[in-house]
Amino acid sequence: MVTGSPVTGILRRSAGPRETESRVNALTHPSPNHGARRGGARPDLIVLHYTAMPTAEAALARLCDPKAEVSAHYLIRKDGQLCHLVDESRRAWHAGAGAWGDVTDVNSRSIGIELANTGAQPFPEPQMAALEGVLASVMRRWAVRPDRVIGHSDMAPGRKTDPGPRFDWRRLARQGLSVWPKPGAPGDGDLVADLRRFGYPDAPPDMLLAAFRLRFRPWATGPATAADRAQAYDLARRFPVDRASATS
Repeated sequence: MVTGSPVTGILRRSAGPRETESRVNALTHPSPNHGARRGGARPDLIVLHYTAMPTAEAALARLCDPKAEVSAHYLIRKDGQLCHLVDESRRAWHAGAGAWGDVTDVNSRSIGIELANTGAQPFPEPQMAALEGVLASVMRRWAVRPDRVIGHSDMAPGRKTDPGPRFDWRRLARQGLSVWPKPGAPGDGDLVADLRRFGYPDAPPDMLLAAFRLRFRPWATGPATAADRAQAYDLARRFPVDRASATS
């Protein structure tokens, strides 16, 4: 079982244009795997993961094992129980190699949230509700924009697939906790250029397409289509990554 000291906190959950408060019971379970954010960086990204492990307890043990050298700021169990592992001011070790826009040290610029899931299962309602509460709170506290809430697969195309095709990104976007493309954009844009403008790192076109589809069109197969290009164009137009202010 997860052990630790129960801490009651108040997190805000977005409800469209209004906000409601929900009380969340968090377990503090400190991980030793963290360090200082490099160069005085502040978090302006949130990276979502699945644990890819059979149980939350196994994931918690690994995230707190000094030999594993991995961690996250939060772990959310399937029943919605929130575990706080690393203080938000510290650099957790969750992202690894990858980039978003010009940010190459993603760990120093992000908050990492792990969801207990093997990657082959739906994400239960209590878990999603708890995630929404944590996201709204962290985004408000650090002024993180919805377009800078990303998946591990977004920043590491070809290397990572989490939070995977079963994760409901559109649900988060409806609450202003992430973004989703609007219909009606032209379908003749430069797919790779638009994905790069949105924030995806430099990677082979097939890897970029796979990472993009994993999040926005997980049912799609085959070569890039007009629908892929239309969605990428809309995201790039409305949410261009701020490369000018990004630091590695």
